[in-house]
Amino acid sequence: MEITDIDSFLNYYARIKERTSRLFECIPAEKMEWTPKKGKFTIGDIIRHLALTERFMYAENVQLKPSLYTGCGEDFAKGSKDIIGLYSALHIETIEILAQLEKEDLNKKCETPGGYKITVWKLLRAMVEHEIHHRGVLYTYLAMLGVSTPPIFGLTSEEVIQKSKV
Repeated sequence: MEITDIDSFLNYYARIKERTSRLFECIPAEKMEWTPKKGKFTIGDIIRHLALTERFMYAENVQLKPSLYTGCGEDFAKGSKDIIGLYSALHIETIEILAQLEKEDLNKKCETPGGYKITVWKLLRAMVEHEIHHRGVLYTYLAMLGVSTPPIFGLTSEEVIQKSKV
């Protein structure tokens, strides 16, 4: 997918973010800092990580600036309400930055924290992949906890099979 227009990208990205946000309603408050293994991201870490990398890495890099990401621990936000609030507030900031990108900006080269030069539109595509990856981890964590989650596109796998004409 090549990104040639920031407005159409932002419309697409809004739908990606909505699907991630729907999961937040399913997370039991007492499980926000749960992790399946010591030393791995907690549920709260994943949400903070998504918020903080989107705003302080991706949004900075597409402006041809260095990353300002410094981690995703509880010192940034603690408790369900504050963590989800951080995710929402930083996303608004990110969108305000991305909305300023012109067509020619999308074809400029920026530098990742790893020192790689990448076209801005390709970094935006990577930002989407990053969100989807971590959403998948959230689904897995919640499944491990026995928490019911919404189907991503309206139907469960079983419902798709039932409605399929074979």
